[in-house]
Amino acid sequence: MKIDIRYVYMILFSFAIVCSTNSQRNAAFEKYISTYSQMAIQQERKHNIPASITLAQGLLESGAGTSFLATTAKNHFGIKCHDWTGARAYKDAEIPNECFRKYNNVADSYEDHSLFLTERPRYARLFALKKTDYKGWAKGLQEYGYATDKGYANKLIDIIERYQLYQYTSDYQVIRRPTPDRTTRTATNNNLPIVFTRDIFKTHGLIYVVVRNDDTLTELANELGFNAKKLSKFNDIPVNYPLQEGDIIYLEKKKTKALQPHYFHVVKVGESMHSISQRYGVRVKNLYKMNKQKATYVPVEGDMLKLR
Repeated sequence: MKIDIRYVYMILFSFAIVCSTNSQRNAAFEKYISTYSQMAIQQERKHNIPASITLAQGLLESGAGTSFLATTAKNHFGIKCHDWTGARAYKDAEIPNECFRKYNNVADSYEDHSLFLTERPRYARLFALKKTDYKGWAKGLQEYGYATDKGYANKLIDIIERYQLYQYTSDYQVIRRPTPDRTTRTATNNNLPIVFTRDIFKTHGLIYVVVRNDDTLTELANELGFNAKKLSKFNDIPVNYPLQEGDIIYLEKKKTKALQPHYFHVVKVGESMHSISQRYGVRVKNLYKMNKQKATYVPVEGDMLKLR
């Protein structure tokens, strides 16, 4: 429902800053990203597969380059021997002594991963998605059979968001440019009152705006008279987080628990702790705490999470 804009104006200057959570990172993952990010970018330029997705899959499938297949077969994506005439490696997987492709170097593994996706009709629908739509790509990979793990999409999304892999996708830089014809105003500009150019809504006892196409968090902050860092903390995201049209951005600190009647949430494919926290207006750190989970936990399809 819409609310009186005067209420928004009064509350703009009364928000407290909260600390971001879920920032724990793995040093091995950081090293892998540093080593192979350019390789993923090159594959994106050549085959139009998002670099964020390629990197996330490489990290997940290879255990950041430490798995048996990665170290002995240079296979960073867990690709099996179907339709393969090259060298082979064997390990127990879904069946004992299963056959996997073996490469001369990691670059060959990255190239074969791209060909694996581009040459199989079941993945064709992925290429109709924007390269910045990593959530759609992650859900599609699981849906179209890349992995049998019910948490595969959610794990990819968690890795991309935790390590901000979206910044390696080329279109990320394009859509982050300010729109030239957009008028923004700040609360302190010549001591003039704030002029809002979009509707303000309220849900779960919190006021919010809905993201438009090509919005950035910095643009929203300027338009609404906020400090971008404060707005990022209200929403548990970094300032450079790639907003998607239709996302909710809260203009005040989220709750420590969901309001009634929301007691539980059953996890769906493509959801993360952050997306669930945004859905119910609950702080990410409290969502972990209520469910007695560490910051490394990734929700899997079918998990039931407490909301209060």
